[in-house]
Amino acid sequence: MIIKVLGTGCANCRTLLDHTKQAVSESGIRAEVQKVEDITKILEYKVMRTPALVFDEKVVIYGRVPAVSEIKQLIQDHIEKTEH
Repeated sequence: MIIKVLGTGCANCRTLLDHTKQAVSESGIRAEVQKVEDITKILEYKVMRTPALVFDEKVVIYGRVPAVSEIKQLIQDHIEKTEH
């Protein structure tokens, strides 16, 4: 699983990156967490507000910083959808 945090480096973007890394660690899954700061690459996802969270090239949330528990639930939901 590849997880991307889209954001130009603001405080919210850094917080989302930290929350995402914590959620991955607590979930015990194998995932690569990447930070995307290039605005042209961010725009390719058609995200108009950052930060944004992308699982396997699908935007799952944008414009806010979810709690670690919410990210863990999003990860679990994504895993369940891709297993079927």
